[in-house]
Amino acid sequence: MAMRLNEDLESNGEMHEINVTPFIDVMLVLLIIFMVAAPLATVDVRVNLPASTSAPQPRPEKPVYLSIKADNQLFIGNNAVTQETLLDALNGQTEGNKETTIFFQADKSVNYETLMGVMDKLRQAGYLKIGLMGMESAGK
Repeated sequence: MAMRLNEDLESNGEMHEINVTPFIDVMLVLLIIFMVAAPLATVDVRVNLPASTSAPQPRPEKPVYLSIKADNQLFIGNNAVTQETLLDALNGQTEGNKETTIFFQADKSVNYETLMGVMDKLRQAGYLKIGLMGMESAGK
């Protein structure tokens, strides 16, 4: 404990010591919260992205990722979807908000027709804010 009794009864001066125990307790609780929350904020779908030299843009609090793997399999976040269930799953993820930015990533071996087909389906459903993702590369 960080407590000291003043045995000298004649000098009733203030103690000039800081009790840091509550501060350490709060920091440990915050550390545990961030350790638990950090792995939940990532997407585990691996795609081989092409490189880009543009500056990275800030991400929103709860991003929605749409991914196409090399075998043309679609994912929303980490959940696999089909062409038929894409819009239902996307509406569930965005809670029907058409102003949500969809972060779209596709493997570089995916053909252009498949890529444009998915983008066209998003546009027809009303999702007009689509962010194309790529790997960062060193500027020339």
